[in-house]
Amino acid sequence: MKQNFKPYYAVIFTSTQNENVEGYSEMAEKMENLAKQQDGFLGIDSARNDVGITVSYWESLEAIKDWKQNYDHLKAQLKGRNQWYSWYNVKICKVEREYSFN
Repeated sequence: MKQNFKPYYAVIFTSTQNENVEGYSEMAEKMENLAKQQDGFLGIDSARNDVGITVSYWESLEAIKDWKQNYDHLKAQLKGRNQWYSWYNVKICKVEREYSFN
């Protein structure tokens, strides 16, 4: 574990897509690039198959709120509900510690 570890937040977005995924990959890439420019953004992990899972990492709940209200992100959310997703779930979690193996 890092010496001076500071807790942060993870937004876990889990989804299933319907058949109409035209433009989805391009929008996902655009949203990732946009999120990287957002204050408080720390990183992202994503896997998309039968169930898509994207985890983004943020410094604070305020940073997450700001991202949720970003104009382009709001447009992408609406398109997701209307076109791409048959279901999704969002969880916001506080990360108290982390570790990894290489």
